Amino acid sequence: MAEAGNGSPTADYQRFSEKYPTGVLYNDASKAKNQPTTSKTSLVNHPEANTDGKPYMCGECGYRAVQKSTLYLHMRTHTDDKPYKCDQCDYSASRKSSLDQHLAKHTGDKPYMCGECGYRTARKSHLSQHMRTHTGEKPYKCDQCDYSASTKGNLERHLPKHTTDKPYMCKECGYRSKQKCHLSQHMRTHTTEKPFKCDQCEYSATHKLSLDQHLARHTGDKPYMCGECGYRTAQKSDLSRHMRTHTGDKPYKCDQCDYSAAVKSTLDRHQAKHTGDKPYMCGECGYRTAQKSDLSRHMRTHTGDKPYKCDQCDFSAAQKYNLDRHLAKHTGDKPYMCEGCGYSTSKNLPYPYT
Repeated sequence: MAEAGNGSPTADYQRFSEKYPTGVLYNDASKAKNQPTTSKTSLVNHPEANTDGKPYMCGECGYRAVQKSTLYLHMRTHTDDKPYKCDQCDYSASRKSSLDQHLAKHTGDKPYMCGECGYRTARKSHLSQHMRTHTGEKPYKCDQCDYSASTKGNLERHLPKHTTDKPYMCKECGYRSKQKCHLSQHMRTHTTEKPFKCDQCEYSATHKLSLDQHLARHTGDKPYMCGECGYRTAQKSDLSRHMRTHTGDKPYKCDQCDYSAAVKSTLDRHQAKHTGDKPYMCGECGYRTAQKSDLSRHMRTHTGDKPYKCDQCDFSAAQKYNLDRHLAKHTGDKPYMCEGCGYSTSKNLPYPYT
């Protein structure tokens, strides 16, 4: 059960009121503070304090909200307050909905099922997102270009491409990022923190996405299928990349030359050639690289770590790519095909393959 006391709206209001005792909450504080008032409630209801439809403002960063409760939730991003506690582990959350989603991991319940392919999930929102793989719907539109996305998170990651601002900076090495979440992920390269733990083995990860991909190995679920060749995968993003082997689509464009790529990571590596930046350095030998993933792979030359394990034999690999190639020996899958001659292989073909 969630501990409601410290996370209740009343408790939030008390903490917030202590920190912001004046009218900084509101849209037009300069006008509102000159009006006679005996309480915060009368200030909230004052018509001049409710312009633009978002009267509640964060005094830390200027974020605005339509509802007071939404602002209270937002304030936890500044305070790191996580009042909702799991009674089965040490997990805590800033929102009750996040705790509810976490609790499903303990119970294993997956009540939401796709009628098209049988995919099941613990979250209704995940089912809604999954259904878009069948419908092709992309309801989230960029207001600065023709980009559209099937999830709000993808749109939010796209929007920073329109600005050069990188307000989030690492104090350790000077790395800068457009998004706070990217800085948080980067900081783990300094701390080696891996907060995302597998509840079925000893695996842990620095990113939730990496954990999600790992968990699919335990279940064997591969709900995403290519309609062209039958290739199946546990990850929607893997299917999107695979489809480009059929379409030749290269949506990631370099803004400094005519280079384009089928996957974003390939474009990122290319762009480093223009800037020369290599912010990631090995503490053992001084090797530097533009890519965090390259540094992780390099470090295994020092440690001998081979984290990618075959679940059908004792083979292990330092790189996921090598494990994927090995697994094909067990399955006989050859998902990559040359459109020119029909040749198929278990290894990804260099593109274009002629």
